[in-house]
Amino acid sequence: MLLPPVIPLFDSIDYIQLGNPIVNQHITQLSLAKLDEAGLVFELATDWLFEQKYNENNYKAYRSELTTFLHWCFDVAQLNVSQVGRKEVGLYVDYCQHPPQALVAYFNVAQFKQDKDRGERAPNPAWLPFRGSKTDGKTNPYVLSDSALKTKVAILSSFFSYLMSEDYCEKNPAQMWLNKSRFSSSRKYRLNNDDDNQLAFTELQWSYIVTTVEKLAKEQPDLHQRSLFLIKLIYSCYLRVSEVSARAGYSPVMSQFKHNSQTGIWRFHIPKSKGGKSRSVAISKALLAALVDYRRYLKLSDYPSANEQHPLIVRQKAAGRGRDAGMINANLGIRQIREEVDKIIENAANSIERDGFESDAEQMRSLSIHNIRHTGITHDININGRPLSHVQADAGHESIDTTSQYLHTSQIERHESAQNKSFDRLQGIE
Repeated sequence: MLLPPVIPLFDSIDYIQLGNPIVNQHITQLSLAKLDEAGLVFELATDWLFEQKYNENNYKAYRSELTTFLHWCFDVAQLNVSQVGRKEVGLYVDYCQHPPQALVAYFNVAQFKQDKDRGERAPNPAWLPFRGSKTDGKTNPYVLSDSALKTKVAILSSFFSYLMSEDYCEKNPAQMWLNKSRFSSSRKYRLNNDDDNQLAFTELQWSYIVTTVEKLAKEQPDLHQRSLFLIKLIYSCYLRVSEVSARAGYSPVMSQFKHNSQTGIWRFHIPKSKGGKSRSVAISKALLAALVDYRRYLKLSDYPSANEQHPLIVRQKAAGRGRDAGMINANLGIRQIREEVDKIIENAANSIERDGFESDAEQMRSLSIHNIRHTGITHDININGRPLSHVQADAGHESIDTTSQYLHTSQIERHESAQNKSFDRLQGIE
């Protein structure tokens, strides 16, 4: 099959969630080689694009920018996206300003088209990622206007903001580049840093999450026993959604729970995470009890063996397609796990709203699975009093400065705590 020199990664809105076998094979090859995060980034990018489904113009602009950026990361720089910093964004901008002439097209074509022989959609061999212009039939030198450049980096900044919210990366290099560029005075392209964007559930909100999922697990164990264990695992071990989900090159299993025979302590091992790092998180007695309950539900022994390959978060019905088609005992992917947790949060928000906490319900509906990780970190530092260095290691933060940010509580918690301040403590002090 004839393919374009750059593989377009994202089909139109109507097809994006169906996946494309040629693109999937391309991403898998990248993931199995040097770029072990390619599959994860592709899934996150697909989810982010799908959120634009109600605005076709946004979708097309975002798709174009992500395709070009991921082409540069994967094919040109050969970098995982988590390795991109402000310097790399500058190199990417230079590439976009002076692309190879062979990648510049002078007419519009669709990125994908229907392959009649195969009966499926395929990348259009006539498509190229850059668009040039002609005057009187003659090609003009390729030029990227300031307006187009600002838009490209602003879209990229929004994407990195999304990746941060999903715990894929800790910084926004596109925004850092904008802040140091000649465009920095333009407020239109700056991020909103309003601290109403809380990172963790409040103690009240979290109590409703736990109560809700425990009730659902009791009433509908076939549906929600795994939900209960999943939420407790993410909260206790500060896990990213990618660390409990099946993706290219990674499928979590029960033997990641490991026992130290000398200390008697159990830990959860993450063999590959963001940036190719690995780490082990010592688990609490409460989480160990939750593991035992979950395994008994699965009709397994109380504790996993050293080489046990049973999937960590099992399906409740056989997969309909993909590499796990027809299998029940297979891990869930990122999208399925995120959707399951979103339903729990929505149920908890409905419950807290019925009890008269309307503002809490509204805030909860803006949060998702990655906020459970933030909640576990926040509670361990601010409530349980764990040392920052311990939390840093368990969370997989590169810097203690990142962990220190969790010392700052949300605006709502600051307001609540202010209600209890008193002048009485100052009496007798001179």
